[in-house]
Amino acid sequence: MTAIEREEMEFDALVIGGGPAGLSAAIRLRQLMPEASICVVEKGSEVGAHIVSGAVIEPRALAELLPDWQDRDAPLRTQVSEESMLFLTESKSYAIPYLDRVMPHMNNHGNYVVSLGEVCRWLGAQAETMGIEIYPGFAGADLFIEDGRLAGVITGDMGITRSGEQGPNFAPGMILRARQTILAEGVRGSLSQKAMKLFGLRDGVDPQTYGLGVKEVWEIPAEKHRPGLVQHSFGWPLDDRTYGGAWLYHFGDNLVSYGFVTGLDYRNTWLSPFNEMQRVKTHPAFRPHFEGGRRLIYGARALSEGGLQSIPRLSFPGGVLTGDSAGFLNVPKIKGTHTAMKSGMLAAEAVAQALKAERREAGAYTHLVRQSWLWDELRGVRNIRPAFAKWGMKLGALYAGIDSMILRGRAPWTLHFDHADNETTLPASLSPPIDYPKPDGELTFDLPSSVFLSGTNHEEDQPPHLKLRNPSMWRTVNWDVFRSPESRYCPAGVYEAVQQGNDMALQINAQNCVHCKTCDIKDPTQNIEWCTPEGGGGPNYPVGM
Repeated sequence: MTAIEREEMEFDALVIGGGPAGLSAAIRLRQLMPEASICVVEKGSEVGAHIVSGAVIEPRALAELLPDWQDRDAPLRTQVSEESMLFLTESKSYAIPYLDRVMPHMNNHGNYVVSLGEVCRWLGAQAETMGIEIYPGFAGADLFIEDGRLAGVITGDMGITRSGEQGPNFAPGMILRARQTILAEGVRGSLSQKAMKLFGLRDGVDPQTYGLGVKEVWEIPAEKHRPGLVQHSFGWPLDDRTYGGAWLYHFGDNLVSYGFVTGLDYRNTWLSPFNEMQRVKTHPAFRPHFEGGRRLIYGARALSEGGLQSIPRLSFPGGVLTGDSAGFLNVPKIKGTHTAMKSGMLAAEAVAQALKAERREAGAYTHLVRQSWLWDELRGVRNIRPAFAKWGMKLGALYAGIDSMILRGRAPWTLHFDHADNETTLPASLSPPIDYPKPDGELTFDLPSSVFLSGTNHEEDQPPHLKLRNPSMWRTVNWDVFRSPESRYCPAGVYEAVQQGNDMALQINAQNCVHCKTCDIKDPTQNIEWCTPEGGGGPNYPVGM
């Protein structure tokens, strides 16, 4: 095949990802450098298309970025009015008393329940009014390296056939050059992973640990709607060695955001995060919220849960990592929007310094982060998530209370993660089977009907973006040892173990993929390769809902 000739565009700064971190970085950079050329590329069909609605947002970073956000009609309209944390048994629930004292990180006074997709769309509009170029439907397929530094990205080629040849409608991608590139792709971003490996950014830090959030948005009768209600739970149905829990938020016009997070360091190969999410809805503490309602949206996304110990080196020649690409989620708070936005703003400040001084690397970024409230916040909760990984749910919760109330995050020690999530799964022979109830089609649902509500779509003639690095390894490891865990941890039914004659084989339904990145994280041997699909592919969540 002849070399592909690509058009080039050049910018002072290029932002990869149109989420809270990327858009905040772009806006802050424009505030600091009014004349700079700034471009944001987003792989979703529009800004917010890959973000499921329903989140609690702390407006601290937003107020720093745009102090007049209320006058700009930012879509933060439902203020938190009541909240609870429940410990669940199979049939009962117990509210944690004095929540603001026992778990001060959970205090949501002054916070808002929002459609995060709508917030991102609003941020995108603010950016565009400032002259920032935003290109939705553009997927960054590869890093563009020149003279040992990141010099931009290469967007994906269109019209490549499944055999890897150029089809009749082939259109080559472009080289987007930049003096500095801000990687803000979200969790397990493909380009971020490449940059970490190429520049050794994870050397000397803990392995990242992740959770999988599986989410639904419901519309319920007006008389049952309690705007601003925030309810979280832990305990049932997970065993003591598995981290996770549910959330339920009332917001908007009779909307309820419901979901369940399962820590991907779980051990039982038979566990299905999707089915765990479905059966929590049947609990008496949750069921009444859905009665008379109808399900509107379904989606899933991985979360970075490692915290301070797992944050990589943040800058490298030509670029920086920010948002959940770096892992700035505050796990005990169950919030990451304000931290992502703050990290994006700090990245922009460092990039502005580097551009003005014509330096190869925005090396001030790490210093700025360490001097900010972002670092103080993550440092204060650094031991809570590792405590659950080390001692299990009950002892972990006990330690979390002691760390919060007595030590106040100032313990003279730091707990660490010593395993990646893909290393924790037990063989099928050592894992107790889990009997999940069949869906009833009214409160609980199957995977096909759920994936339909995600609006996910990938063009049929594009090459599959999910493949096995070593196909023969699936049969001998994934099936023989673990009995195909990917067919259970994937929340979109992408992977199916099927009978082929007298043997078993893996069928990959790549068109179902909702870009949650779980397979890239949890596969036992890291044999699954998640490649960037053509731009605009993937889920299409309604951003205004």
